[in-house]
Amino acid sequence: MAEIKQLEADYVIVGTGAVGMSFADTILHESDASVILIDRFAKPGGHWNDAYPFVQLHQPAAYYGVSSRKLETGWREKGGLNDGLHELSSGAALLAYYDDVMRQDFLPTGRVQYFPLSDFEGDRFTSKLTGETFQVEARKAMVDCTFLKTTVPKTHTPNFTMDDGIRFMPLNDLPTITDAPDGFVVIGGGKTGLDACLWLLLNGVSPDDIRWIVSRDAWWLDRENTQATVDFFDQTMGTQAAMMESVGAAESMEDMFDRLEACGYFLRLHEERPTMFHGATISRAERDEIRKIKGVIRKGHVTHIGHNEINLVEGNVPTTPNTVHVDCSASALRQLEDRLVFDGNVITPQMIRPYQPVFSAALTAHVELNFEDAAKKNMLCTPVALPDADSDFIRFTSTGFMNQYLWSQEPKVRDWMDDNRLAGPAAMMREVSPDDKEKMDVIKRMRRAGPAAIGKLNEFKERYGLS
Repeated sequence: MAEIKQLEADYVIVGTGAVGMSFADTILHESDASVILIDRFAKPGGHWNDAYPFVQLHQPAAYYGVSSRKLETGWREKGGLNDGLHELSSGAALLAYYDDVMRQDFLPTGRVQYFPLSDFEGDRFTSKLTGETFQVEARKAMVDCTFLKTTVPKTHTPNFTMDDGIRFMPLNDLPTITDAPDGFVVIGGGKTGLDACLWLLLNGVSPDDIRWIVSRDAWWLDRENTQATVDFFDQTMGTQAAMMESVGAAESMEDMFDRLEACGYFLRLHEERPTMFHGATISRAERDEIRKIKGVIRKGHVTHIGHNEINLVEGNVPTTPNTVHVDCSASALRQLEDRLVFDGNVITPQMIRPYQPVFSAALTAHVELNFEDAAKKNMLCTPVALPDADSDFIRFTSTGFMNQYLWSQEPKVRDWMDDNRLAGPAAMMREVSPDDKEKMDVIKRMRRAGPAAIGKLNEFKERYGLS
C-alpha cells in the first residue's frame, strides 16, 4: 500500500471556484494564516472550466472575483444587448483572472499549497495524475466550498429520455455545428436557455426556426438597476427604494409582484405571469430580442424526445430527425439542506447576501478572522436560502434585509464593507455628497421604507407558510 503523506495548514479549503477563491483571498490578505487549496479541476475557476464558450457574467464585473484584485476595467459596452452598461466578463476572461490570482497573488505568499486535479473525500485527497494520497489536517478550520456547487449543461444528466440518434447537445456544443439543421429546440426556461436563444438569434438564426420549451416563466432583474457606479445611482438605489416601498405597501403576494414590476424592479419576458424566481438579470434589450421568438412551448417539463415528437407533461409537440435539441435544463444552483456556516471546525460558505455569492464568501472569511463566538459568527452569516419559486423572494429578501441590518451594527463589519470592492452599493454611497439633495432624498426614502418592508415580508412569511 502506497504511503499516505501528511499535510497541515491553518485552513484547508476544498474548491477553488469563485467562492473558494474569494474566501481564500480574504484569509490571505487579512491574516498571516496558511492555506491548503484542493480542487478537482486543473485550473482555478470552478464551474467556469466547464462553462459554454459564449458565457458571460449576468451581473457587472464589479460584483465578481476576489476582494483584493479588480475584475472590472471601467469599460462600458457599446452596441449589442448590454449597450451603455458596465462590462460583463466572459468565461475566458474569468478563467484568466483566477489563474492570475493564483499565480501572482496566492502562491507568492509562501503560505499557500495548491493541489489541482485532486479528488477530496473525508480528510484526505488523491491526485488524479500521480495517484498519491494525502491526509490533511486543518489547525483552524476545514472550509467546504463545494456546497454551492454549480450545475452546468456540459456535465448535467437530463431528467428525460430520448431515442437513439437524436440531435441533442448541451449549449456548449452549439458553436461546433457544421451541418445546418431543420431548426432548434431549446429546452429550459432559465438563464442558460435565454443565453442559447440569444446566441442563435445573434448568429443569424431566424426566430421562426427556434422553439423554446419553457416549463415555468421567470421574474428577471433589470440589469440597469445593478450597476455599481454613482452615475447609475438613480437606477440602482432609486429602484431599491421603490422596491422597499412596493413591498411595504403590498396587500398580498400577488399585489407585491405587481408593484415590483410596476416600479421597474422586476421584468418579465412575456405576458404569462411568472411563477419562478432565480435572481437572474437581463437587459431590456435582451428582453426585446428574445420576444422575437414566437414559438414558446408551455406544456411542462420534457419527458421524452423521439425522432418525430417531443413528449411533455402536458402534451406533445412535433420535431424532426434533423432538428437540434439544445439542453439548457440544468438548474445552476440546486436546493440545499439547511446547514450552519460555522459548525465546529467546519466552515461552509453560503449565500448571505442576495445575488452575491463571492461577496458572501469574502465576508464569511472576514467574520471568521474577527469574531470568536460561533453563535455570533452564525448570526452574522445567516444563509439566504436559494430561490426557486416566486414566493421564495419573500424569505430570500427578508433574510437579506436582516443580515444587512446586523452588519450595520458591527463596526468591524461595517468598516470592512465600506472599503471592499465586492460590496457594490457601499462604494456608490461613499461618493454621495450630503449636499446632493436628490440623492439624499433617495437614501431617506430607503431608510423610511425599510422597516415597513421588513415587517410586510415577515407578515407574508407567516401568511403563506414560508417561515
